Amino acid sequence: MANELSDVRFLTVAEVADMMRVSKMTVYRMVHSGDLPAIRFGRSFRVPETAVQAAIETPASQSHVEPHSRSAAPGA
Repeated sequence: MANELSDVRFLTVAEVADMMRVSKMTVYRMVHSGDLPAIRFGRSFRVPETAVQAAIETPASQSHVEPHSRSAAPGA
């Protein structure tokens, strides 16, 4: 297990935000919602680089958020 962890590169929230071209607050929201796995080190978070790459490569259409539909009223 020690060898596995030494092979993982962890990124700061600022580095992740830069890679994904979003704000740091967006990264924190993704971490807190569980969309982006992270490890807490003291008062800061570190995100595995592989998780960031996977999030970037995942098309937005496959995200868990469903668009709102205005075509039908509830119960109709």
